[in-house]
Amino acid sequence: MAAPARGIAASTGSQRISVSSTEAKNRFREVLDLAAQGKTVVVTTYNKPAAVVISPERYRELTGEPDVDLAELTREFDAMVERMQTQEAAAGFDALFEMDTAALGDAAVRGARRDGE
Repeated sequence: MAAPARGIAASTGSQRISVSSTEAKNRFREVLDLAAQGKTVVVTTYNKPAAVVISPERYRELTGEPDVDLAELTREFDAMVERMQTQEAAAGFDALFEMDTAALGDAAVRGARRDGE
């Protein structure tokens, strides 16, 4: 990693680092690198804490959540996609592409109203 920028470098001797939201936006990669190194980065807006950036390991330590198993997530996603592969879904997909814009708009409104009930 390149040396941190001046604004961030001034406080890197501590485990807790405070940066403005503007500085965090402009130097986001450095903020992430600091968090990955075990630092706690407090992002401030108008000198008040607005957010905290910590490493995933620290997050799991604080919340007690288990590590994310990408292989398991992939299996779950694949199973969900498989459940969606029905003849009814295929017919609906085909009908979607056969609709003109007015019919598609009407279907969207009906769906939104149904979801709002």
